[in-house]
Amino acid sequence: MEHSIALVTGATSGLGYAAARALAGEGWREIIVTGRSLARAQETATQLADETKVQVFTPQELELDTPSSIQSALTEVVKRGRPVDFLLLNAGLIPGKKRVLTAAGIEATQAPLIGHHQLTLGLLRANLLSANARIVIAGSEAARGDVPLFSYTDVAALAATRYQGDRSAAVEVLLRSGPNVKYQANRAYADAKIVVAWWVAALARRLPPGMAVYAVSPGSTPDTKGMRNAGPALKWLMVPLVKLIPGMSHTPETAAHRYLQASAFGTDVSGQFFASAPKKLTGPIEAMRQPHFHDRANQEAAWQAIVKVSGVDFSPAAT
Repeated sequence: MEHSIALVTGATSGLGYAAARALAGEGWREIIVTGRSLARAQETATQLADETKVQVFTPQELELDTPSSIQSALTEVVKRGRPVDFLLLNAGLIPGKKRVLTAAGIEATQAPLIGHHQLTLGLLRANLLSANARIVIAGSEAARGDVPLFSYTDVAALAATRYQGDRSAAVEVLLRSGPNVKYQANRAYADAKIVVAWWVAALARRLPPGMAVYAVSPGSTPDTKGMRNAGPALKWLMVPLVKLIPGMSHTPETAAHRYLQASAFGTDVSGQFFASAPKKLTGPIEAMRQPHFHDRANQEAAWQAIVKVSGVDFSPAAT
């Protein structure tokens, strides 16, 4: 893939910042760095240029919780008239003890995916992804079900017991943290990352030939702002523990390299979720084989729920 234009969400700190810096090191000609305010994005672009000694960073305001901000960002990309080759959907958060909903009534941990869906489909509909574009979105080992303190919701069971078997309705209630969902921060996070994996699989079936999408866990990276809202058990017990044990955590730079590694993957593995080996939080990444990631009914139910919540759909290139 030609190293031409990359767009990185959540680039003002942590993993997104490290990824943008690494992309510059790999010779990308333009790297669009997004932040929740234009001033912060501009500050980030200037700082990255100072550190890397190259002038390839373009600041862009992007508030994923706000459809008008997403549309404004899309308009700016349209004005440039050059398609994006690598779309890195990095922005996200670990939730706090209390349930938080956006203005649109979306659970805060799920909200970045809705914004990323709107952004990605907006680029697709405007023909602003190159013919061989690669899309990478942040996942997490927490979604596997083998990480201490994290569990996930059985969507099929929830649908069967509460929604007459309608899995799309069950996923929507997770997106909105609505009725029949008891809020638990770590479960909400694991659920959000499972939905990310399902979204990737469903999107892969809809992309034009040549394009590819992957979910990629950055691995255990406690030294980022992503932990700022984490609950006490995670922040004060698990995080200090993993930082003390060799092999249980790594730097933002190592984590960001996973994203860049995936940008070179082929279309044959499009739609898959890559993370550390089972029961591991760092080390080489591999495609996850756990059955709950590969349930096509759940994948399509997630897609339909996200379409309903976001108001944006994209016709499949092939079925």
